[in-house]
Amino acid sequence: MELTLTRINLDATCTEGELSINGQFQCFSLELPVRDGLPGSAIPPGLYIVKLLPSFKFEMSTDPWILSYAGRIPHVLGIPSRSEILIHWGNTAADTEGCILVAETQGQDFVGHSRPAFTALWERLANVEPGEIISLRVNGGIPATVQPLSVDESTQV
Repeated sequence: MELTLTRINLDATCTEGELSINGQFQCFSLELPVRDGLPGSAIPPGLYIVKLLPSFKFEMSTDPWILSYAGRIPHVLGIPSRSEILIHWGNTAADTEGCILVAETQGQDFVGHSRPAFTALWERLANVEPGEIISLRVNGGIPATVQPLSVDESTQV
């Protein structure tokens, strides 16, 4: 299964996007602003593996709804210099802590109806065939600190 996160709107507050599964729109997304890809920033564009794993943070919750998912939260693995990056519910950049939030509606620097969107996404991820790999391709949002490409003399006009 391939998830694709396409970033649509980048500003100083957050990064808004759309998440699709195998090319079909699933939900909206919200992340931290694009900076340098390190903690405190949206994750860098690239291809990552997603696995449903326990979340110690959510396992400490007293909310029964959260506890029903806490043992199998989507984790995005292989992000350079990052760990514990999850896909979960929330509404604003203050809710992300570097994670990807999912939601049914989208507004300026806000996503809404996040729990129903997470539930729908989780059901799709939890029902993959045994051994099937879940990947996440993140498109857009090149950090502003990217160095310009050097131009080979043979390509100069």
